[in-house]
Amino acid sequence: MKILFLHGWHSVPGGVKPTYLSDQGNEFINPKLDDDDFEAALATAQAQYDQYQPDVTVGSSRGGAVALNINSNDTPLVLLCPARKSWGTATKLKPNSLILHSRNDEVIPFVDSEELVTISGLPPATLIEIGKDHRLADDESLSVMLWGCNLPGAGEKLPWQDDELQSPADYFSNGKATSQEEASYVCDACGEEIIIPLDLTEGSSQTYVEDCPVCCRANTIHVHVDENGNAQVWAEPEQDYD
Repeated sequence: MKILFLHGWHSVPGGVKPTYLSDQGNEFINPKLDDDDFEAALATAQAQYDQYQPDVTVGSSRGGAVALNINSNDTPLVLLCPARKSWGTATKLKPNSLILHSRNDEVIPFVDSEELVTISGLPPATLIEIGKDHRLADDESLSVMLWGCNLPGAGEKLPWQDDELQSPADYFSNGKATSQEEASYVCDACGEEIIIPLDLTEGSSQTYVEDCPVCCRANTIHVHVDENGNAQVWAEPEQDYD
């Protein structure tokens, strides 16, 4: 997957979110955008889009406004707390795109994204309420961002565009995220392989603490389901997270 990532105001290339996308095996283009001159930022983003023809364009905060205002043809957009009212003139979001926004965003009001979805005539589920603040750098937000890139980037419909599915929660609870019912991890303390059941109703990215049934040492268990429905499970010693 080729992703054009447009960073926010006073942010820099190579931050948490583009690094996460890269670590998941995606090719990403992450140009430095001018913080003071919006037109210059638009020109840079447009040149990068024209040169690389990405499968998905992701815009974070001010980068979301940049993403809305460049000519990206039919390429889906994933906007993260977009600052659309502060920069640019675009007023509508194209279909097969989505917005991730925290209701607790202290920088860009959540209602701004609600208005954008309404004005664009898109389903309410186009806006996913997630995260604890403006950054959207927590594990769940990063996982949903990846999920949101992979579906439209592969030319597939987003779940709520399917008559039978109305939201990301429906997508996971209906079992379309994975056909696996269980997976395993290796206990960090005793080295035993431990088989655990998978419950995808809890989302595609999960972290919880569980005692090893063999040695009783606590492990922090991580579960991640990728865009192909493959579940990855790994464990780390729980004491590292005290």
